Amino acid sequence: MVQRMFSSAAQQYDLNNTVLSFGIHHYWKRYATGQTGIKEGGKALDVCSGTADIAILMAKRIGPSGHVTAVDLNPEMLEIGKQKVQKYGLGGLISCTLGNAESLQFGENTFDATTVGFGVRNVNNLERAFSEMYRVTRPGGRGVCLEFTQPANRIIKFLYDFYSFTLLPAVGTLISGDRTGIYEYLPDSIRKFPPPEPLRQLMLGVGFSEVYYVSLSGGIVAIHVGIK
Repeated sequence: MVQRMFSSAAQQYDLNNTVLSFGIHHYWKRYATGQTGIKEGGKALDVCSGTADIAILMAKRIGPSGHVTAVDLNPEMLEIGKQKVQKYGLGGLISCTLGNAESLQFGENTFDATTVGFGVRNVNNLERAFSEMYRVTRPGGRGVCLEFTQPANRIIKFLYDFYSFTLLPAVGTLISGDRTGIYEYLPDSIRKFPPPEPLRQLMLGVGFSEVYYVSLSGGIVAIHVGIK
């Protein structure tokens, strides 16, 4: 069901992200990329990469001697990502490949940083996905998760819920022409996703250490960072 939704929405996904977030998603992604600690010449993995926004940001950080692998389960989303990679002339720095976050096709201790942005709440087994991120990260490397969450402030939460469950589905469906219900599914998946502290505990449980999180934009987004 989820794959069918993202396949349907792929062509207008980036446009909808920009419209529905008022462009702020670019700031969130840049902030998350800055938490990776990735250096020039590094090797990075972006899980649930979708249209490769975070992979592109990391490629610009690591320079010509590094490499980024963008992995996603949905071929239509990944195809859009490939087109963007070529558009920015980053084909030699980024590899886009089909893959499952719960069973990554890479060896242990492969990457200096692993990231996941706005995708991990779509997996079947959250703990397994983070375990896989931990497994493929090198000792001393970082795992970074950028995801929507529920604001703690009651007023902000009320306004956020009204926007998410009323305006977002209407605008998202209008722009995309989607009929699969993805823009009803997405806010519902946010509501069911673990709050920041339980997610921090989950990351600690799979092996990451010194896990911390940063809340942005009134608490509607959280960035979690853990060290292997």
